[in-house]
Amino acid sequence: MNTKSLVLMSLLVGVGAALYLVIPGFGNGMKPDFMLTMMFIGILLFPKASHVFLLALTTGVLSGLFSTFPAGFIPNVIDKFITAFVFYAIVVVLKHYSSKLPVATVLAGAGTLLSGVIFLSVAIFVIGVEVPFLPLVLTVVLPAVVINAIALFVIFPIVTQLVKRSKFETALSN
Repeated sequence: MNTKSLVLMSLLVGVGAALYLVIPGFGNGMKPDFMLTMMFIGILLFPKASHVFLLALTTGVLSGLFSTFPAGFIPNVIDKFITAFVFYAIVVVLKHYSSKLPVATVLAGAGTLLSGVIFLSVAIFVIGVEVPFLPLVLTVVLPAVVINAIALFVIFPIVTQLVKRSKFETALSN
């Protein structure tokens, strides 16, 4: 793991955190998790287990610290770790296709759905927060899936162009 990779991953997480803090939530309590989107971009650029671990750790802790959900720290950390490594496994399996924008967009949507379901499951079953699961999936998670997929669709080409111009060593340069 070199310094350039760490710097780019830090920038992605920082941008995701800034977007998370700046973008207001909607009336139903839904707030898109742009740190999740940036984590997906980081995994697409650096598909190595050590990088995925760092991305999952930083996005999980920051998401947990900024969470407005009751007792949201632990569910955020657990959800980011599971989601990151499932996403990483899919990227490894689809290594020749995952950097293509349509595939990356679908993967981001699926990853966001997985993340939301894991988050709610951990919050309900482990922490004991009493919230209705299915209504929250329908009213909070599904809109977040759409927003995160659109965000990745817009942001990923910008990041890939910047990475190519700056001659970073990523999965896109292979």
